[in-house]
Amino acid sequence: MDPQIADLARTAGTTMVTLMATTAWESARDGLVSLWQRFQPARAGGIGEEYEASRADLLLARETGDEDSEAELAAEWQGRVRRLLVAQPEVADELRRILDELTPHLPDQRPAVGEIHMTAEASGSGRVYQAGRDQHITER
Repeated sequence: MDPQIADLARTAGTTMVTLMATTAWESARDGLVSLWQRFQPARAGGIGEEYEASRADLLLARETGDEDSEAELAAEWQGRVRRLLVAQPEVADELRRILDELTPHLPDQRPAVGEIHMTAEASGSGRVYQAGRDQHITER
């Protein structure tokens, strides 16, 4: 599988679940449902209902202190989005547009080191340097 599709699905799933507990959840739901309406219309209604059910699960989990549910819900939505992207790669541009619109509504939080995902490709004699923070390179 294309690593960019996996990264996009991971970002979308995490973003959607994070927004479920914010005032922007309706915009997030509407964006997600519109995606399915355009590319898989037969599933659009069910996706809206599943998103609502996931939101109820998330709010209950937060109320009861169940910390694992949020990660499970994010993984579930990542899988759904990934399957959509694999079946119809043309969805990717529209999904990126929706995520760009929703990003300002995300709560301000810095990712933990374990949450940073980087990918890179080099060819020929190209080099790739990646760092999660400071990086100093001296070449001679």
